[in-house]
Amino acid sequence: METQFLTSLDEYFCAQYSDYVKLSALEGYEMPDVVSVGANGSIERKSSEVMRLCYQKNCGALLAKFKEGLADTEFTFNFLFRPFRDRMRDPFRKFTFAKVLPEALSHSGETAESAGEKLNISPKIWQKIVKGKLYPEKNTVIALALVTGMQQADVNNLMNVQGYTFEKESVRDIICEYLLKNGIFNTDMRDRCLAEYKINTLPIKRAEQAGDRNEAV
Repeated sequence: METQFLTSLDEYFCAQYSDYVKLSALEGYEMPDVVSVGANGSIERKSSEVMRLCYQKNCGALLAKFKEGLADTEFTFNFLFRPFRDRMRDPFRKFTFAKVLPEALSHSGETAESAGEKLNISPKIWQKIVKGKLYPEKNTVIALALVTGMQQADVNNLMNVQGYTFEKESVRDIICEYLLKNGIFNTDMRDRCLAEYKINTLPIKRAEQAGDRNEAV
């Protein structure tokens, strides 16, 4: 029972992950038939979803091999510089990250200040993001949602205004989407899920970093 949440996470991942190049390269992966012959003799193409791990007979063994080769390659800086065109347009836009952020945080009982204390981001950089002088990278938005226990609708709003989506080809996106959808915000459970899939570049302040904020960006 203790690790049931990890089992559920694995099942979700196997049903969602769609980088078929990486999946088909796994030793023991059996390429399914992606075409079939209809009753009238016509050739019909099946959905590419049949290639996902959940449809493999040896799903568990393949997932174990997949995990062995995992490495977090989603590193980015915590922010993006705003293009000149956006700097000119932002004051007239109804929805920008900086404008949507306060309400999203309030739904989780957080403020920009309290949320920033849970992120491993320079306070100066975080304040510029809050004020709209810099844009947050996708890693930053996801980390923010996780550390504040953000509601799914608010997560979607913050992602949308930045032009981000949760991608089925990204291990990080699938694991973090699972945590957010299922409201898994307990620190130990969250960190175990992230560690299970080698996700270690999110700017989340760990317990050992409390009181010692990393100024690097």
